[in-house]
Amino acid sequence: MITKMSHVCVYVINQDRAYEFYTNKLGFKVKTDAPMGKDARWLTVCPPEQPELEITLFPITAGEMFTKETANTMAELVKKGTFGCGVFTCNDIFATYEELKAKGVEFTKPPKKEFYGTEAIFKDDSGNWFSLAQLG
Repeated sequence: MITKMSHVCVYVINQDRAYEFYTNKLGFKVKTDAPMGKDARWLTVCPPEQPELEITLFPITAGEMFTKETANTMAELVKKGTFGCGVFTCNDIFATYEELKAKGVEFTKPPKKEFYGTEAIFKDDSGNWFSLAQLG
């Protein structure tokens, strides 16, 4: 029986820029930053209050995992904002929205009341989009 998810992958265009975005703008903590073979690294971050969930910032590069054609296609799709990657929650969406905007986070939807709570939508530095929600 599956009991929980420990890691989830977010594909990023540039790992160094993603590191800066997720740690300096979103305030996430680095869980693992370790070299993995030639020119690769295993980089995971987590929300400060959810250390058991590691978000793997996985670079889209040609090599062992992806052919050059596949990497180019994936990178273009991520840059276009094709993928919605998840929902982050907070206790005060309006304060969090203003804090992240002040740090340069790009929002495509300001906070709006929905049937499940209040939600805003933002993009990371690669183009992945996330819901930011205050539930209830």
